[in-house]
Amino acid sequence: MHLEQHATGLGSYIKDIVYGANDGIITTFAIIAGSVGAKFPLKVIVILGIANLIADGFSMAASNFLGTRSENALFRSEQRREIDEVEHKTEIEKQEIREIFAEKGFDQEKTEQLVGLVSGNKPFWIDFMMRYELGLTVPEEDSEWKAGLLTFFSFVIAGSLPLLPFLILGTGGHTFIYSIISTAVSLFIVGAARQIITKEHWLKGGLEMLLVGGVAAIAAYMLGYFVGGIAG
Repeated sequence: MHLEQHATGLGSYIKDIVYGANDGIITTFAIIAGSVGAKFPLKVIVILGIANLIADGFSMAASNFLGTRSENALFRSEQRREIDEVEHKTEIEKQEIREIFAEKGFDQEKTEQLVGLVSGNKPFWIDFMMRYELGLTVPEEDSEWKAGLLTFFSFVIAGSLPLLPFLILGTGGHTFIYSIISTAVSLFIVGAARQIITKEHWLKGGLEMLLVGGVAAIAAYMLGYFVGGIAG
């Protein structure tokens, strides 16, 4: 028998990986572009780039960790309430099952059969109400730590790509060009990978991410060039 495959394990955290990588690329290159526009020396560009990778990567990871922990706490709180209602407000909960199936288009006879099946298994009953009444799914164990760590590492790894040409080549005449190319390719790949989540065409996702990142980079470069001109 063929079983349909869905995202599990690392695949369930693809959102954290993709958006951590996207933010790492854009913010790091924006800082590099602004620094080059201001004609900062290599040492300053590298220090600012690395500082951004660590500080912003940690900030994003911490925010994701706290957000995921809050979602998990909400799930557990609602689950406890649902358990209590199934135990002490049985008929009201059965009526809610009827309403759910009625909204799905089942007739009265089939609805009553399904109510009997669902309410005959309390663990399944509770899971059913969590999913279809409240729209909440069971969180993976330690999911907040996994989400935070994956966000941090994807941010740092992807965000380091615009900085690599400066670490390897210094501030030669074509280094910034190589950084632009590295950033553009990275943005396109991350954008194309978004189709795993959004189901949009990979080319559209890649070009959209490239456009957004390009606008941010150009703005940062122009601002750095303008401020650098003012500062002499």
